[in-house]
Amino acid sequence: MTSDRELLCAMALARVLPYNARLQRLLLSHMGSASAVYDARADIQAVMPGCTVRMAQALLRMDAEMERCRQELTFCRDHGIQVLTVTDTESYPSRLTVADDAPAVLYYKGTTPLDAARVVSVVGTRRCTEHGRRWCERLCADLRQMVPGVLVVSGLAYGIDIAAHRGALAAGLPTVGVLAHGLDHIYPSLHRPTAVEMCAHGGLLTEFMSRTRIDRVNFLQRNRIVAALADAVVVVESAERGGALSTARLAGDYGREVMAVPGRPADMASAGCNALIRSLRAVLVTSAADVVQTMGWQGAEAAPAQAAQLTLFPELTQEEQAFTAVLRQNDGKASLDMLMAATELPAHRLMATSVGLEMKGVVATLAGGMFMLR
Repeated sequence: MTSDRELLCAMALARVLPYNARLQRLLLSHMGSASAVYDARADIQAVMPGCTVRMAQALLRMDAEMERCRQELTFCRDHGIQVLTVTDTESYPSRLTVADDAPAVLYYKGTTPLDAARVVSVVGTRRCTEHGRRWCERLCADLRQMVPGVLVVSGLAYGIDIAAHRGALAAGLPTVGVLAHGLDHIYPSLHRPTAVEMCAHGGLLTEFMSRTRIDRVNFLQRNRIVAALADAVVVVESAERGGALSTARLAGDYGREVMAVPGRPADMASAGCNALIRSLRAVLVTSAADVVQTMGWQGAEAAPAQAAQLTLFPELTQEEQAFTAVLRQNDGKASLDMLMAATELPAHRLMATSVGLEMKGVVATLAGGMFMLR
């Protein structure tokens, strides 16, 4: 277990060398620990050849950061947040350690191990289409059947990110969001309910302390974690420029498999995906089966159908089971008339049943008297 002193020194190191994780890793590799860096800060140029004056001056500020780090450590313990240091091989995600710019410190609130056997990052544009959102839902639902337990990672942003997280939760898969700010708030605030649910069925991960100002550069920084944390990165929709393409490039640099969902030639929402495929920087995928085949995950034990049903539809009454059975038999959607004919239940009983199912997160009510499985 990492000592408090080592945690504080690692946090201070990250504070005095912000946005320079490579240099943090270089110091830790040479000195062996953050505590050793702290102890040698006054004579670092003597013990570390090549250390610049600017680096030495930065390390001298570690003392001034210690109180802020103590406050953060207290905040983390008060809120059930783990502080992970890159030198702690037992807790720090092993996939990240291969990246020479992995953060010296990570803050994690969640229940899912970050070293899951299989991890997929799903990224894309903030201005996704309905097709892109539904593709994420289908990807997660199918992965749940083909590769049970696969961890879905994204950035909790608008568009494809949140669609991937919600799709994973609906399918019963763990999902982790990588944030561009501290764990004292959620941005965008609209995604807070999903983030709360993720803490119980996945987690939230960041390299930033609480009270960190939301800044564009932080979002670019977090992309490298989204890329390196996974075995594969799937770009669902992306314009010609955007953060998703940055994540895809980083994933390629880290030796991760990069995949992209193709779009129509004139579809600007998929221009970036088409460019990745055209330049051979991404494998073309059109389904979860393509992802599984590309990754060689065919040997993963499929989830039994009954087990999936129990996960997706917990503690259903007999009428609720009949209601959802009709939806499953009709591609996930059915009208009130269809339900009445199939179940032989009166409309008022079906409406009451739909309310219970909606509260359980199983069914959504659509316009025109239609119902849909979530």
